This record gives sequence, C-alpha cells and structure tokens, in this order.
Amino acid sequence: MANKIDSNITGLRYAEEVSLRTLPASPIFYPLEPNSYSDFGGQISTIARNPINPSRQRKKGVTTDLDASGGFNQDLTINNTTRLLQGFFFADIRQKKSTQPMNGTAVPITAVTGSSKTFAAASGLAGFLAGQLVLAKGFGVTANNGLKQVGTASTATATVVTDTLADEAAPPATATLSAVGYQFVSNDVQIVMNGALVRLQATATNLTTLGIIPGEWIYVGGDAAATTFTNNKGFARVSIVTSTYIEFDKVAWAGAAIEAGTGKTIRIFFGDVLKNESDPSLIKRRTYQVERTLGLDAVGTMSEYLVGAVPNELTLNIAQADKVSMDLTFVAVDNEQRTGTQGIKSGVRPALDPASAFNTSSDFSRIKLSLVSATDPAPVPLFAFATDMTLSINNNVSPNKAIGVLGAFDTSAGTFEVGGSMTAYFADVVAAQAVRNNSDVTVDIIMLKKNIAMLWDIPLLSLGDGRLSVEQDQAITLPLETNAAESKFNHTLLFQSFSYLPDAAGGM
Repeated sequence: MANKIDSNITGLRYAEEVSLRTLPASPIFYPLEPNSYSDFGGQISTIARNPINPSRQRKKGVTTDLDASGGFNQDLTINNTTRLLQGFFFADIRQKKSTQPMNGTAVPITAVTGSSKTFAAASGLAGFLAGQLVLAKGFGVTANNGLKQVGTASTATATVVTDTLADEAAPPATATLSAVGYQFVSNDVQIVMNGALVRLQATATNLTTLGIIPGEWIYVGGDAAATTFTNNKGFARVSIVTSTYIEFDKVAWAGAAIEAGTGKTIRIFFGDVLKNESDPSLIKRRTYQVERTLGLDAVGTMSEYLVGAVPNELTLNIAQADKVSMDLTFVAVDNEQRTGTQGIKSGVRPALDPASAFNTSSDFSRIKLSLVSATDPAPVPLFAFATDMTLSINNNVSPNKAIGVLGAFDTSAGTFEVGGSMTAYFADVVAAQAVRNNSDVTVDIIMLKKNIAMLWDIPLLSLGDGRLSVEQDQAITLPLETNAAESKFNHTLLFQSFSYLPDAAGGM
C-alpha cells in the first residue's frame, strides 16, 4: 500500500445522468482542468449518545446525515466549459446547424470529393443553406479544413461548397461541419436607419431562415473589402428579426449611418447561444456524476463521485494582468468512493483538445458598461477602464432531506440570480449618479482569441455600492455591485460562443 497519494496524479471528469442518480448505458465522462478544489465530497454528520450514567462518559454516536457537494476552479478556454454551462443555465444551448451537435446525434462525414466540392454522409446533412459559411474541422487533408461557403442548399447526403476541396475517402470520425455565418448575394443587403438604430436590410434573403434570435449578437463584415461595409462593421446585438431586416440595439462601431452594399457580398458571422429560458418547456435541469480519480492502490485506480450533482454557483473571475478563471460548485444528493478493485465507472473518456486560456491583457475585444438606451445603439460607457470584475450565477439549489434517506433524495432550484462586482477607474460622476438613480444599466463582455470568441451579455442590471475610493498618490476608483434582472429579451444572462470570426475582428 502506498504511503501517500500526490494531488498531481488526480483527475476530474463529469458525465450527464439520464435521470437522478442514473448514468446512461454508455456515459461520456468529459474532462475538466481544475486548478484547485473547494469542499469536494461528502460531509458526514454524527450525533453521540450521552445518557445519564455513573461513568460520565459518552456512548458511540450514530451517523445522521450526509451533505454531498463540491467545487473547483479552472481556467476558461474555448472548449473546456461550454457543454457544462448548460447545467448552470438550466437550458439547452441553441446551436446552429452542426454535424456534431452538443445535444443531438452526430453525423459522420463519410467522404470528401474534390472534383464536385462535396462533403458526403449517409444521412443528416440537410439544413445547411445556400450562402451559409461553414467551418470544417478535424479532416485529415488540410485543404478540407477551414471556412467554406455552401453553394446550394444541402441534401441529407451531400453538402456542396464553392471552395476547393481534396479527395478524402475516409475522414476521421471527429471531422465536423458547423454553420458559423452567412454570405449574402451581391447587392442584397444595405444599412438603413430607424432613427438612430441600425438595420441590416435584405432584398433577396429571408432573414428569419438564418436561425438568429433577438438578444444574440452577430459580427457584421468579412475580411475582403467586397464582403464588408466600409463603416458599419463589428459586433452588434440583435433586437428585432423580420424576413426583410435585422435591427440592432447595440453596435460596437461609432457613427452608424446609411450605407449601401452596392456590388458587395456582405458577410455576417454568428455563434451558438445559451441563455436562461423564460418558457418553462425550455427550462431543463441537468444532473451529473462528477468523478475525481485519486491515484492507484495495490489493485487499480481509486475514485470518488458526486452523484446526482446539480450545478449551483458559477463565478467568472476577471482581474488585471491575469488569466480568466471560473469557480464552479455543485450540490449533490450523494457521494461515493470506489477502491481500485471496484475501479472507475465504465464509460467513454475522451481527451480534452488543448487550448490556451484567455488573458485579461490582450484577449478582450470589449467590456462595456453603459446606460440602457432605446434610441442610441452606441451609448457612452460609464467607465473607460476597470481593474477587476466578477460575473456570477447562483441557482440557489438546496438538497431535499427526508427520514430514511442518508444524504438527499432530490434537490430544489431557487431563483436564477445573476450579479457580480467590478472596480472601475473614476472619470466622471455619471456612474455614481447611475447608482443613486437606480438607472437601467447593461454590460457586455467579449473575449476574442485566434478567430474564436466568447461573449457574456447582461441586458438589464442595477448598480450598487458606488462610494468613491480616494487614496493618496493613487487613481480614484469606483467599486460597483451589479444585480441583474429579466430583460426585454425575457432572459437575464446570455452566453455566446463564436467558433469562427474573421481576422478583421481582431484577437490574432
């Protein structure tokens, strides 16, 4: 038997249950990258017997309760958290067309034919639109990877693109096609104004077919001059979608004005959207089994599990000159330990694709806190720079206890709360006045790295604290507390993952 076990040989994974406490027949244990843990496991409560007796000694106690919970901190990367975020949002991600959907059946690409520029599959390819921009990843031949444009609407067995492909008889099983944008035909779209609000107006394209919903963001413009407007380009939040126009209530560019798209094939890019849903039929509680391996005993790998674990609290940590990290906690109904003889639970355990963390110095495209405006899509921000900020989710999950049950028989979720804090450099009194006036405020955060991005958007919040910090020889700072509320989009928080953005978006 080993004298000790070092922490560096432990590992952390999670698998989604099909019902409380029950894993599917072949579960997938997805890897995580913990930096540290907080109270992971089961805490046993005991009560000693203390009868009146001449010896004045207690009797051995009895086990009365078990509290199972766990938390960990990990760096935020583009691929180590998104799937698990669904649990914290109590919702399915609204994913654009993909052959490897997060919550659906995978569509294996069976062949690539260069002469006809075709990706083939036995079935399941229908849904890619003519003009749609798709990201091809994981193919064995380099030419078959990268951004491609769909030439004609796909059939169940074939997606034809306009870009050069090479023959590939048997692509890897992980090869993927995912819709990431759309290219309009020449002269189709222009920028028009609805007062001060910006509209992308189309003639030939029915914009409701693109799968874009109010509240999500898109990126307007491609890299080539022929695919972008001259002035109206960048990130924008969608407010209204009709068959003929998309109206934005937030844009990342200044001086929005009418602009014709004459002779241009304008491109837009979009991502997968996750938000807390207001429709009860779309609210979905997920339970997980969180597996922590504990090294080897004389026989095999030891492990412990949080069973029936419900995501409870999440905190996004953003500090100056640092990397972005997240704290995640779970409330579980039970905790299990397994010896090396028992081994780890059966299932598939894929490797995690390596990805670098987002840093807080150069990987931020935008952090903007401003007053909500119904008429100005680019209001003046309440501050220019911040020293630190947090964004938090709390599902207020509590265990349900009962007689005859050690641990909990279920859990209950409370109010979906979104909040946080930030410390900003003071520039004028507008931000402090916004606290006093209980003004409607909004904040959005865009992290961008190597043509991929993550976006967090709170459409409506109020500010607290707001007392200026004045210290000798230091810049004046303004500490703020944020408390979010349901917005006009019927959500409190929206998260969006962009699998591809043009070089023009930055973040190279």
